[in-house]
Amino acid sequence: MTDSILETEGLTKEFRGFVAVNGVSLKVRRGSIHGLIGPNGAGKTTCFNLLTKFLQPTRGTIRYDGRDITGMKPAEVARLGLVRSFQISAVFPHLSVLENVRVALQRQRGGSFDFWRSEGLLRQFDDRAMALLEDVGLTGYARLQAGELPYGRKRALEIATTMAMDPAMMLLDEPTAGMAHEDVDRIVALVKRVAAGRTVLLVEHNLKVVSGLCDRITVLARGSVLAEGDYGEVSRNPDVIAAYLGTEASPEGAMAHG
Repeated sequence: MTDSILETEGLTKEFRGFVAVNGVSLKVRRGSIHGLIGPNGAGKTTCFNLLTKFLQPTRGTIRYDGRDITGMKPAEVARLGLVRSFQISAVFPHLSVLENVRVALQRQRGGSFDFWRSEGLLRQFDDRAMALLEDVGLTGYARLQAGELPYGRKRALEIATTMAMDPAMMLLDEPTAGMAHEDVDRIVALVKRVAAGRTVLLVEHNLKVVSGLCDRITVLARGSVLAEGDYGEVSRNPDVIAAYLGTEASPEGAMAHG
């Protein structure tokens, strides 16, 4: 077993001559929280779609837990324990919050949804589902329709349904995007909590969000790796500051605006 759970080598994606991701080599350490960040248009989303198999690379390889997954489909890598948040998201707005998590738990069991199973089995799912809702601070929302949840709480539900799959590695795509400040703080604390015992890779635009969250940060710009290190290292990197602000500035200023 190696220190890295996810590795890429020379990962490249071209769209009709435009190089969106260019030769990205990445190593995500097992048990860490790793941030993939960069300014708008840096290639973060494309890179994330490559890692989660929603896009096939033009060139390069992706290895997960020692296995080459370059040619695999999203469902195949999910079964290996590499799960993207929205793959198991709350897609049933007219079901309750509890029922959404229970569906995810039934998926994790494999086979059909087992709606005809005994009350005892359903209660067993309910117990686990309630425990997951407690983990993400949604106990008081269990009976509410998922579609009625405030935006920040919906993201928490996505994380709960992802955790229901018991993944070894969670991939979170902009988990705090569009949130009010109090929701951002809540989600950051939640990611810290659920990362215990697993690996997390998150795509994020805001350096400030990952400052107290990520063990290591990879910064993309124009599809390539611009810098890598802990928050202190990347926040002082003049290339990173220039990429975020487009001008010379102090690290503090860049981070405040990042």
